[in-house]
Amino acid sequence: MLHTFHNLDQLFESLADFVVAKSKHAIAKNGRFSFVLSGGSSPKHLYELLASDQYKNQIEWTKVFFFFGDERYVPASDAQSNFLMAKKTLFDPLGILPSQVYAIDTTVSPDDSALSYQNDIHSYFKDNPTCFDFILLGLGDNVHTASLFPHSAILHEQTAFVKAAFVEEVKMNRITLTAPIINKSNTIVFLVYGASKAEAVKHVLSDAANIEEYPAQLIHAETGEIHWFLDHDAAKYIKQE
Repeated sequence: MLHTFHNLDQLFESLADFVVAKSKHAIAKNGRFSFVLSGGSSPKHLYELLASDQYKNQIEWTKVFFFFGDERYVPASDAQSNFLMAKKTLFDPLGILPSQVYAIDTTVSPDDSALSYQNDIHSYFKDNPTCFDFILLGLGDNVHTASLFPHSAILHEQTAFVKAAFVEEVKMNRITLTAPIINKSNTIVFLVYGASKAEAVKHVLSDAANIEEYPAQLIHAETGEIHWFLDHDAAKYIKQE
């Protein structure tokens, strides 16, 4: 489902309202809400908004458990760390307990980090289906999402839920959720805005399947739902009903 907005304030407030609604539904049903965060700069304002006076009392934060869609293989104190960005904008302002945050361990080797994170996910879900309530994704200009980059072997992963990969394009190791676990989520949301992302959005939503070139095409909701929150600049090449 597409949600398009004339300005970013409308986009972020609508998405924050959407997170609130989904959290309430999950907590009412299961007593907790699993929220997979996206990194990079795009979601920063969303996290700040959720932690603001306007929204902080609308979610039962003690029942929210946070995961990461991917992480750069850097120390948790590094400015490039997705964890650090979320800590500053969301966890610290809200007083989130460390036990509620499933961070990706970058103090061990990339492969060990991926295996450890997969074990963390299994320990959270235990005997229940491995199905996140809400996963937030971004979209790169090159149509990558999470750390699923064009022409990488990880695009063909069928079994592992978490993998490490050296991304030649950015000369960095990354640890990422794979398409199989992302696609099992109850709610998948792409947050994309800006004219520079319009071509990428078109490739995912309108162009013929080509996952090697357009990895975000791998993402589809197996049993849940998928939503695109876009501003008009990012959606300008998409025909809407």
